[in-house]
Amino acid sequence: MDKVDLEPAGRALLAVVDRIDDADLGRETPCPGVSLGQLLQHVVGLTEAFRAAADKELGPLTDTAPDPTESPTVQDGWREALHLHVPRLVRSWRRDEAWQGMTRAGDVDLPGDVAGRVALDEIVVHGWDVARASGQDYEVDDATAQACLEFAQGYDESGTPGLFGPAVPIGPDAPVLDRLVARTGRDPRWTPG
Repeated sequence: MDKVDLEPAGRALLAVVDRIDDADLGRETPCPGVSLGQLLQHVVGLTEAFRAAADKELGPLTDTAPDPTESPTVQDGWREALHLHVPRLVRSWRRDEAWQGMTRAGDVDLPGDVAGRVALDEIVVHGWDVARASGQDYEVDDATAQACLEFAQGYDESGTPGLFGPAVPIGPDAPVLDRLVARTGRDPRWTPG
């Protein structure tokens, strides 16, 4: 797989994060049973873990399989943490070495190029989740969304436990971001109840 720049996805995520009101942290998300605060804490952890995976810094950050349903609500300093971790993640995945050889993420050993695609997909799809939960539009460029869609299409449409839910039917002419979120088990029309 070709190396992909994570910066557009990182910028899109941080743009959404900067507009979240703390009063919204208890809101539901497109991830069943996960509050916005829990999801944000999950995103803080995954940005740290995938940066460590890129740097081949194997250890506690890469040895834990994150489960947002078990995450505590977001911890103090979460915005600052994301503004620290996201740029570090982007820089680490810009290095050719990050995409080569083997690494680990979520206690799973995998090739670097696969880990890079997982990191990109996590940022984009959870960026969409966070935006929807907080009542915002989410904008990421089509090239980034297309790279994620190509990755997600490699998995079973019936869902992959811990990664994707069953695909939601959607037309082939739908916008690429809608096709991506539908492929990962989310309804592109989802809004908070």
